[in-house]
Amino acid sequence: MALPWLEAMGLQTGWAAGNTPTKNAAPNRMAILYVPNGVHMDGWRVGNEGSLPSKLPPILAPLAAHKSDFSILTGLTADKARANGDGGGDHARAMSAFLTGAQPRKTDGANIRSGVSADQLAAARIGDRTRLASLEIGTDSSKLAGGCDSGYSCIYQSNISWRSATQPMPKEVNPKLIFERLFGTGNDLERQRRDAQRKSVLDVVREDYRELNVRLGGEDRRKLDEYFTAVREMEQRIAKSGTDGRSKLPVGVLTPRGIPESYAEHLRLLADLMVLAFQTDTTRVATFVLANEGSNRSYPFIGVRDGHHSISHHGNDPVKLAKIQDINIFHSTHLAYLLDRLKAVKEGDGNLLDHSMIVYGSGNGDGNRHNHDDLPILLAGKGCGTIRQGRHIVYPKETPLNNLWVSMLNRMDIRDVQLGDSTGELKKLS
Repeated sequence: MALPWLEAMGLQTGWAAGNTPTKNAAPNRMAILYVPNGVHMDGWRVGNEGSLPSKLPPILAPLAAHKSDFSILTGLTADKARANGDGGGDHARAMSAFLTGAQPRKTDGANIRSGVSADQLAAARIGDRTRLASLEIGTDSSKLAGGCDSGYSCIYQSNISWRSATQPMPKEVNPKLIFERLFGTGNDLERQRRDAQRKSVLDVVREDYRELNVRLGGEDRRKLDEYFTAVREMEQRIAKSGTDGRSKLPVGVLTPRGIPESYAEHLRLLADLMVLAFQTDTTRVATFVLANEGSNRSYPFIGVRDGHHSISHHGNDPVKLAKIQDINIFHSTHLAYLLDRLKAVKEGDGNLLDHSMIVYGSGNGDGNRHNHDDLPILLAGKGCGTIRQGRHIVYPKETPLNNLWVSMLNRMDIRDVQLGDSTGELKKLS
């Protein structure tokens, strides 16, 4: 079972910016959170360049407590999400090109081609330092067959992470399976036996925990206790969230255990698992898709019964725009939850959010126009002291989104990479 980052680990654990090992230096992490169908841009824009305003626009208002922890980046463009002569298919291109900067081949068959995504470039370079090279999670399954958007394969609009130009990295949606991947011990038979006995993974390592605890200082003992408590609570939440669904589904069709009926709880569980993965240094690279591109999910729990994709074609109808903004606020509320959880984990001379780079955004700008310039992009976390937050940074029109990914990779000591149409690092982040 992985451990959280402890001060007792000292030099063996992390690297500071500049590739110089320092005492108690924590590793840098990167995560990309994706939301579909763009946003209501009037509810996102923050005005002039400079410090974030005292009153944030509606979509960002749930993040008010984190104004010093994030910045809004305006002017970034995903050019390869545009048609570039290929006609319709903006949703497929938006997700596929978001992290790859590559024009996806227009095909609804098996002859797919995109590009290597930024997260997988990171996984290839530093993945050997952690047990998992990367973590891919989301609420909607990755489709691996069929056509979905104007002649594009469904693969494109449901996969954000690509190991190679022809190999997407399907995301896991079941919190129980993600938990087993992060913390499970033994083979499948042993895990099934433990489930049958209702035995916690903590029971398996309890003796090791006691032996380690006596060798740690007070701060590390507190941190270890908090971590084991968080793991135990996660197990209990996952166990409660799974239902067999026999009363609601046709005979023989069962809801997989571990996936909550509540979309909100599903998002929170996935966020908590990502935090635990970073906290334990099980991985330093993650992608989290809140919903697949083109998602037509409805949100009746916030009063929006229309499908998200349907109303994203709003035609400037104020009623539809208000509903889209409500969906956007719902999503940003869950971003705030994730930032809360990251900031609550103390680590070295700061916290887990200080030692992370979290991007939140979409490959579409305004869902009605399907534009791929001036994207809604938020960057949170201080990247181990390499990023100055609390600002609205405006870049020249047509600045490649890929420059952001290159900037993040450089901050993880991954240099000399070429990603899509990148022209180099983004200025003004430090």
